[in-house]
Amino acid sequence: MTIRVLLADDQALLRSAFKVLVNSEPDMEVVGEAADGAQAVALARSERADVVLMDIRMPGTDGLAATRMITADPELSDVRIVMLTTFEVDEYVVQSLRAGASGFLGKGAEPEELLGAIRIAHAGEALLSPAATKGLIATFLAQGPGADVMGEEGRGRTERLAALTAREREVLVLVAGGLSNDEIAERLDVSPLTVKTHVNRAMAKLGARDRAQLVVTAYESGLVRPRVE
Repeated sequence: MTIRVLLADDQALLRSAFKVLVNSEPDMEVVGEAADGAQAVALARSERADVVLMDIRMPGTDGLAATRMITADPELSDVRIVMLTTFEVDEYVVQSLRAGASGFLGKGAEPEELLGAIRIAHAGEALLSPAATKGLIATFLAQGPGADVMGEEGRGRTERLAALTAREREVLVLVAGGLSNDEIAERLDVSPLTVKTHVNRAMAKLGARDRAQLVVTAYESGLVRPRVE
């Protein structure tokens, strides 16, 4: 199955470089290019993109607003968004994750990292496994002003933690720790399929699009305490 990728960045040269890289892979193809968020939303709908590489800062409708528009559209529920930033620390990163993005990468990432991010996002996994990324997320969630930043949807997810079973909460903690289904299965001495079932049930109960949203909820709710090394 070919992964349909949409590029959203106001820098044409950067889009061209990404296009060459993505199209060089046998399991990917670029199906559209957008110079701003509004174009990205329109192309996500018309081209049925699987993954959007979304620049955070663009003129007009920025990447954050575009992410919210895409994730709020039921017809685009299968679209995964990877945010791109030129900054190592950017508060919009966490806002993007709260808005429904699957993760983020620096624009200086290695080509294999970018391609890997596309595949990970398409698979429904969270781009939050690297220690540096988790540390950044934890830092912002620890220093943020709290519930007012989360918004009604974020608070609703936190309240729904009470609906999780003890095992689902245990799995959620491990997901927030960056463990894969196989790693969680080994830790809990169960099958990967059982872990997947628990993860899917937790996502359904919390209204999470993917594992990235589970990680954010785990930190925001206090279920997992930030640890910055």
